[in-house]
Amino acid sequence: MDFWPEFLANSWGKEFVAGGFGGVAGIVSGYPLDTVRIRQQQGGGGSRTALSIFRNVVEKDGLNGLYRGMGAPLASVTIQNALVFQTYALLSRACDSSVHPTDPPSYKGVLLGGFGTGAIQSLILAPVELVKIRIQLQGNDPNKAVQVQKLEGPTSVAKGIYRAEGLRGIYRGFTITVLRDAPSYGAYFLTYQYEFVREQLHPGCRKSGQETCKTMLMAGGLAGVASWICCYPLDVVKTRLQAQSPSSPLMYNGIVDCLQKSVKQEGYNVLFRGLGTAVARAFVVNGAVFTAYESALRLFFNGNDNKHETVLSDHTI
Repeated sequence: MDFWPEFLANSWGKEFVAGGFGGVAGIVSGYPLDTVRIRQQQGGGGSRTALSIFRNVVEKDGLNGLYRGMGAPLASVTIQNALVFQTYALLSRACDSSVHPTDPPSYKGVLLGGFGTGAIQSLILAPVELVKIRIQLQGNDPNKAVQVQKLEGPTSVAKGIYRAEGLRGIYRGFTITVLRDAPSYGAYFLTYQYEFVREQLHPGCRKSGQETCKTMLMAGGLAGVASWICCYPLDVVKTRLQAQSPSSPLMYNGIVDCLQKSVKQEGYNVLFRGLGTAVARAFVVNGAVFTAYESALRLFFNGNDNKHETVLSDHTI
């Protein structure tokens, strides 16, 4: 009965719930663009522009088609964000012990902490994105006159993958997810935390924790853009590997094989297909994540300004 009051009485509980708010805001705001991006990366016949894919999905499945598969990331987002926030808070300090505990983490701490955080959270993200991608691509093969019957949701898709491929199938694409997310999160945290964006928009905010909503939106959005640009070719490879299933002949035998075949068949431009969509989505999503997360923290810590400032400067991304 007293679980929630006690849980929210400590800073970790507040950050956990705030992370959930941030994650949900990010997923809901950017999911239609994510569906378009995944279909662009997978390729296939017909026009592959973002607008043509958007129109095609809406014409065939209505607006609901743009949100197909959203249940998987929504179900895991609170745990994933809590893992990200807490892992980063620990690693950014552990990677540079020379910084005083009351000071913000150093460049080294932020970069290495983000790198480690990206690698660790892939344990949760890789299976979630596998299920999400399989659902988003249902009915997307233009070469098949009759599509395979669509699965109803993330639970049935996950069970089907496990029955057909086992635990190894659930973690298909794990290695490429780590390779993508480790440098991506390093760039993400570094861009947001330091004067590249945040301090330029609001000098001194890293220590005070009192940046404006405009600063959070801009800094969060630009951090997301930077993280996607640095890893995008790996994301294209990840999408193609995770889209494969035993129900059809495997096109790729691994990361290098997928990279070589994709470039050989479609040119180097394929590695950046959908980048514009991803960048637009990243700005919207990460601006929403940072704003919702930090606004929730301020609400939770209302009336305790000093503690609030410490949490914001030490634990936010």
